[in-house]
Amino acid sequence: MRRRRWSRGAVGAWLLALVVLSALVGPELVPYDPIEPDYRARFATPSAEHWLGTDNLGRDVFARALAGGRVSLVITGAATLLALTVGLVTGLAAAGLRGPVDVVLTRAFDALLAFPGFLLVLLLVAMLGGGVGQTIAALGVAGSPLYFRLTRAFTRQELQRDYVTAGIALGASHVRLLFRHALPNFAGALAVQAASTAAAFLLVEASLSYLGLGVPLPTPSWGNVLQDARAFLTRQPWAALGPGLVLATAALAFQFVADGVRDRLDRRS
Repeated sequence: MRRRRWSRGAVGAWLLALVVLSALVGPELVPYDPIEPDYRARFATPSAEHWLGTDNLGRDVFARALAGGRVSLVITGAATLLALTVGLVTGLAAAGLRGPVDVVLTRAFDALLAFPGFLLVLLLVAMLGGGVGQTIAALGVAGSPLYFRLTRAFTRQELQRDYVTAGIALGASHVRLLFRHALPNFAGALAVQAASTAAAFLLVEASLSYLGLGVPLPTPSWGNVLQDARAFLTRQPWAALGPGLVLATAALAFQFVADGVRDRLDRRS
């Protein structure tokens, strides 16, 4: 069982590296503009020239899928980092300072958790407006309560260890104990959660862009590329097949990476 999980982690790492490399380098290698229309090439079928055909505006679908990967992966990575950072800092503060700080922060994040995750993202996007930065902020805020609860629980547990008592007796500051000793003991668990969060954020971002609430056109993302393909799905189903497969592969790769990291941590423990 453990060997199978580790194999999934390795496969996920390779798939993720391939997707990221394609998104970073691919648009520079494809000789088509993912935004500029070419009405003479409308609804072209897959060929050696256009691997996934063209859309209703004559834009190369393969080029748009590669360019959309850049935007979607940047949003996913930045939103995951934002959620992790906010939850980590506030969780350490709540567990380390306790008292009124702990009460206020816990109640604030409990209020955010009262909303279903996707509904909270929709509300935040509606308030902030569509766009790359706004989507990152909405996803980061919506994902931060989970990291706050994890960090707070792990930190409170670590602060009860004997090494913390010994460190305080030796004159070590709470900040040093939190960041140099307590945090490394549960950083692996946060890394596992971050990979799972990235998989979820990738799909949520695609859903928002598909609904027209995320990345605005004409900037391509995997979500709005799929939205463009929906209008002529019966005529050119391959226009949705390519971006859909890449999106599913990326989300699955993130989850496989999470499984691999978790399995490695289990073997170490």
